[in-house]
Amino acid sequence: MIPVFKPSFNDEELEALKEPFKSGWIGLGPITTEFEKKFANYIGVKYAVATNSCTASLHLALRLMEIENYEVITTPMTFVSTNHAILYNNGIPVFTDIYSDTLNINVDEIKKNITNKTKAIITVHYGGHSCDMDLILEIAKKYDLKVIEDVAHGCGGEYKEKKLGSIGDIGCFSFHAVKNLATGDGGMITTNDAEICEKLRKLRWLGISRDTWDREEKDEKYSWYYSVEDIGYKYHMSDIQAAIGLVQLKKLDSMNNRRREISEAYTNAFKSVSWIEVPTIKRYAKCAYHNYVIKTDYRNELNIYLQEKGISTGVHYIPNNHYSMYKKFGQFTPISDKVWKKLLTLPLFPDLSDSDVNMIIDTIKKFKK
Repeated sequence: MIPVFKPSFNDEELEALKEPFKSGWIGLGPITTEFEKKFANYIGVKYAVATNSCTASLHLALRLMEIENYEVITTPMTFVSTNHAILYNNGIPVFTDIYSDTLNINVDEIKKNITNKTKAIITVHYGGHSCDMDLILEIAKKYDLKVIEDVAHGCGGEYKEKKLGSIGDIGCFSFHAVKNLATGDGGMITTNDAEICEKLRKLRWLGISRDTWDREEKDEKYSWYYSVEDIGYKYHMSDIQAAIGLVQLKKLDSMNNRRREISEAYTNAFKSVSWIEVPTIKRYAKCAYHNYVIKTDYRNELNIYLQEKGISTGVHYIPNNHYSMYKKFGQFTPISDKVWKKLLTLPLFPDLSDSDVNMIIDTIKKFKK
């Protein structure tokens, strides 16, 4: 069975794991610090704070926005953790409709949903295709709103030659097992604000003033001493994850290029098929292609057919405002409500072979002749 997603690991990751195991320092330590510095440099920001998931990153980012009892403009077309993070902070998600082509949040709908209770906008770069950030930042500036980029799908992607995660006030990344940069699990927060960075480092380590490695590294007489300054969380990354992350970061551009090659092959094969709509890529976007999603009126039938042929597929996503716990928040999202019923995610990962890609293409074309 060909999977939808699969991490791309080899002997380099295995070799990198020797360092933390040999040193005996496998928790939050020097390798995590190195990963943070190199990731910040890659994204083009001053600071990066490593966490154990994008969910944790979003939770902390919104915590700093002080959104309790305030509204956050968000999309229904995302993994549920995006909107759970709003509720973790006692905020109010305002589900805002999407464009039918890119599946990203619709800028005109953002404008309609802003009230005097709005505090922030979350931009989910769906599938690794950037939202139109200039227009969103213009709105944010006009209404004095914060912008959080959810870059779970977009690591290495760009908007007008700027790396995703470097454009809003804060960027939140996922290093989950199936993401473009995979550490098994993990996340990162990016920012150019020194004060935000300092607060995040405390919050990800239970509100403690200095983490264990920081105290050990300075080798002070009272290295055991620390203060607890806030109610924080155990959201830090380990050096085991960071060791994998450093290797994956070096390979990220080449892995994303392979994703683009496969996606281009799919698009060239399916763009003339009458019952398939291929993804739209805007000129301003350099898509990271976390996933490749087609639209078809035969979604369910095609899914069953491909499963029978040994090809896994997925649906990304059921709109969040369709889930029972989110129905109370309502919102009018007719495009999202309609388009999700047509979405089907095809296999896409760097190690997918050309022969498998061709087999997938041929199998899909034979579905309706």
